[in-house]
This record gives sequence, structure tokens and C-alpha cells, in this order.
Amino acid sequence: MTDAASCNPVMAPDLEINEVADGYIVYQADRDRVHYLNQTAALVFELCNGRNAEADMPELLRLAWDLSEAPFEEVADCLKALRKEGLIT
Repeated sequence: MTDAASCNPVMAPDLEINEVADGYIVYQADRDRVHYLNQTAALVFELCNGRNAEADMPELLRLAWDLSEAPFEEVADCLKALRKEGLIT
């Protein structure tokens, strides 16, 4: 297991998070950036609370969306994008 897979990501501090019909709008004041998260990205973002390991997130999404298979690659891509944008650590 890689270090990333065993870590428990957390949301970056000082984000302004607004729920909208199709996900979240997140404002990052320190970078003066606005991010639009669809419902799936918003759920992954919510799971980044320090209590959920990255390795567990695909299964949590499978259960939440009643999927036949856990979306391992999609969750990894989403976490990578959230990390790149500075929304999670």
C-alpha cells in the first residue's frame, strides 16, 4: 500500500463551501479561486475529513451510489485533482 493510499486526507483550511443543486461551489480566498465540484466530487471532498482512508473511499462511494463496482480509478483521479488544486491535504 502506498503512503497516499494509507493516508486520511483532510480539507484545506479557510475554504468557503456552498452547497448547490448539483454539488458544491468552493471559494479558496488565499488563491482567489472558485471551484465547481459535481455531486461525485463533492462526496469525495466530504469524505476528506481526516477519518476516512483514501483506500476506503472507493468502497464508500460504491455504497453511497449503489454501484456494482467500486470506482477506484475515478476516486484516485478526483483525489489527485483536489490535491493539485489545494483543496485537500
